[in-house]
Amino acid sequence: MKNQAIYYSVGPLLYCPADNTSIAASVISQRFGTHFSLALCLEDTINDNFVAEAENLLVASINNIYESRQDKDFYLPKIFIRVRSPRQIKELSRRFGESGELVTGYIVPKFDLTNADSYLQQITDLNSAPGKVKYAMPIYESSAIADLRTRYDVLYDLKEKLSLIEPWVLNIRVGGNDLSHLFGFRREADESIHQITPIANIFSDIITVYGTDYVISGPVWEYYSGAQWESGLCKEIKDDKLCGFIGKTVIHPNQIRVVNEEYRVTVKNYEDALQILNWNSKKDSFVSGNISKERMNEYKTHLNWARKTCFMAECYGTEPKTSL
Repeated sequence: MKNQAIYYSVGPLLYCPADNTSIAASVISQRFGTHFSLALCLEDTINDNFVAEAENLLVASINNIYESRQDKDFYLPKIFIRVRSPRQIKELSRRFGESGELVTGYIVPKFDLTNADSYLQQITDLNSAPGKVKYAMPIYESSAIADLRTRYDVLYDLKEKLSLIEPWVLNIRVGGNDLSHLFGFRREADESIHQITPIANIFSDIITVYGTDYVISGPVWEYYSGAQWESGLCKEIKDDKLCGFIGKTVIHPNQIRVVNEEYRVTVKNYEDALQILNWNSKKDSFVSGNISKERMNEYKTHLNWARKTCFMAECYGTEPKTSL
C-alpha cells in the first residue's frame, strides 16, 4: 500500500485536448476551482493530421502558465501530458525547458507489453536528470487485457516491468470507455459501469493484481448535464470506492465538485481510522467497539484501511458532522 499522500491526491483528473487555446487562461483565472488535476491530451482527442500543431499549442500553454506564475499567485493543478508515443516524452520535456517544472508527469495510453519497455525507459531517463520527480500514469485499456486466455499473464508481466519504476507510478488508470468500445457497450446516465460484467471483471482483475501496491483511479464518466447525470455519477463513485478505486477521470468541469464531495471521508470513518492508528499496541486486546459503538475496530485487520482513510482525509477533507 502506498504510504504517502501524493499518490491519493490526483482526485478529479480533468481531460482537455492539448490544442485547447483557452486552457492556460482558465488555469490562471482559476475557472475550474482549486481542487483538481489536469490532463492535456495529445492522443485520442487530437486528429492524427494535427499532432504537430497540437504539440506547439501545448508548449505555448505550459509556457504561458509558467510565465504568469512568476508574478501572480493562483492554484496550480497537477498537470499531466497524455502522449501518444514514447518519443514525445523526451521531445516535449526538452521543448518545455524550465517551464517543464510545472508538469507533474506523463499519462501512458494503451499501456501493454508492446510499448511498456519504451515508455518506462523514457520515465527512467527523465528522473535520472536533476529536478523534480516526473510521474507516470499508465492506462490499462488495450484489447490484450480483455483476452481471458492471456489476461493474467499480461497483467502480471506488466506489473513486473512497472516494479522497476514503482515510486514514480503515481496512479494506475483504467480506460472504461476504451474497454467498453471493444464490446460495443455504453452506459446510460443512471447506470454504473460496474454493472457491465465483462468490464467489471477486467477491473476486478486489475485491482487484484495491482491494488496492494498502487493507487488505481476510477474510469471516466461521460455525462455532465441533463437528467440524472449527477446522481448517476454519485452512484458510480460509490461503486468505484467499494471496488478499490480512488479518484476519477472527468471530462467536464461540472464533474469536479461532485468527485471531490463524494471522496470526502465521513467523520465516523475518520474517527475510527484515528482510533486504529493510535492503538496502544501494548494492550492485550486488539479489538474494540468504535467511538459510536456501531461496529468493531480491529487493529490487525483494519490498519491498512485506517492509513488509507487518513491519506484520503488529508487530500479530500472530511464531511461535516450532522446534528441529530
